[in-house]
Amino acid sequence: MTCEVIVDVQPKKIAIALTEDKRLVEYQEEEQQASFNVGNIYFAKVRKLMPGLNACFVNVGHERDAFLHYLDLGPQFNSYAKYLKQVGSDKRNLYPISKAGILPELPKEGSVQTTLQVGQEVLVQIVKEPISTKGPRLTCEITFPGRFLVLVPFTDKVNVSSKIKSSAERARLKQIIQSIKPKNFGVIVRTVAEGKRVQELDAEMMILVKRWEDTIARAHKAKELPCLCYEETSRTVALLRDLFNPTYENIYINDASVFAEIKDYVKLIAPEMQEIVKQYKGSLPIFDNFDVTRQIKTSFGKTVSYKHGAYLIIEHTEALHVVDVNSGNRTRSSEGQEANALEVNLGAADELARQLRLRDMGGIIVVDFIDMALAEDRQKLYERMCENMKRDRARHNILPLSKFGLMQITRQRVRPVMEVHVDEACPTCGGKGTIKSSFLFTDVLEQKIDQLVNHLNIRSFILYVHPYVAAYINQGFISLKRRWQMKYGFGVRVIPNQRLAFLQYEFYTPSGEEIDMKATDDM
Repeated sequence: MTCEVIVDVQPKKIAIALTEDKRLVEYQEEEQQASFNVGNIYFAKVRKLMPGLNACFVNVGHERDAFLHYLDLGPQFNSYAKYLKQVGSDKRNLYPISKAGILPELPKEGSVQTTLQVGQEVLVQIVKEPISTKGPRLTCEITFPGRFLVLVPFTDKVNVSSKIKSSAERARLKQIIQSIKPKNFGVIVRTVAEGKRVQELDAEMMILVKRWEDTIARAHKAKELPCLCYEETSRTVALLRDLFNPTYENIYINDASVFAEIKDYVKLIAPEMQEIVKQYKGSLPIFDNFDVTRQIKTSFGKTVSYKHGAYLIIEHTEALHVVDVNSGNRTRSSEGQEANALEVNLGAADELARQLRLRDMGGIIVVDFIDMALAEDRQKLYERMCENMKRDRARHNILPLSKFGLMQITRQRVRPVMEVHVDEACPTCGGKGTIKSSFLFTDVLEQKIDQLVNHLNIRSFILYVHPYVAAYINQGFISLKRRWQMKYGFGVRVIPNQRLAFLQYEFYTPSGEEIDMKATDDM
């Protein structure tokens, strides 16, 4: 299986697609100005104690206060609290962590009332982004994840991933980490560290320790709270850090600065693979070129079709996600209803595992498969689902089919489910139900081009239109596009874009900034 990452950087948002054998399996998009990413660390104040919940609310700058439960304070909270007081007591010199004392662990049965006070300063890390009406979820167990290691301040433990089965390798890694880690730091060794040399592990250890030092230095210098002390790496780099593996063939990016950032990161973690990072410079939108736009439009939405006419209906409620499996208009199997139901269900299990990753669906998922009479068929379906979910990085639990033919799945949720609206609102009538004749559409475009060139003095720009419209503009020996270029100059470029609706258009400068040429008289 080959994997490719395609990164589409737009002025207002960044989107990342992961494909396996050219098939879209993961998709992330976020606003360029988005904040409150999972992993961000804040130096903030406790706003309110909630004894009934054994929790408190902390102001981290979000419109809703963030939630911090007593159990999320972590066993080493007493050591943290004492160290922060020592850091705050001397504003000139930063108190080194190597001199800090490790206090007894916080009891699990304790109370938030006896541990925290309103107005107390705490160092917190976001573990869940704001979801629906809830603010961010916090922890005081600060961690700094890297490619091979996870650094955990204020503990001396070294833990090795349970997925590394070799006892000799586990002992080797533990011995290496014990010899290179600084005092008062614990380390979790990730699965990909298996077989790595001490130089690679030591280099990453130094990077992670530097991140801690920068974080506590910002907290030490903070004049106003809340203060963002550590910002998680960009979404692109964070995704690569968790997903990167030797099967990657290419990483394509359409932005020079993001390309340089990813190139530097890959050079750091896998120098021999830096050549797979490539900057895309084609004229077509990057997602159109790699067939991602079409897959997004067919993979999101309430109804998702898969092979031979069968389809899934996916509904989102406040408490859970509900999935219904339908055979649709597929041809009945010659082997009978039971074989037909098994084939449809197995296909649904393949598509559902992809959908969970693609939409990043979390919480409780209930799936209503087509009823099957044979116990061995139900077992086959359960085993198929478990096998498909092995590629999913999120923690999950799958239960066998119940008596009612329902499968229950729980999946780790750390951010809102990915909602991509594939229904296209009419861009030309604005909901009025009537538009100008489509034969006049090219006249409207020419009026816009004339306004740009002769009135706004913009002589070089890109016009994005629907692929059907682009084909019409480009047809013929002396095409409409050629006539425009002869009349208005060769700075006029027409490029098809699958994202646009039939009579929708967008003007951009060569540098990628949108030129707003929409007007009410277009309708």
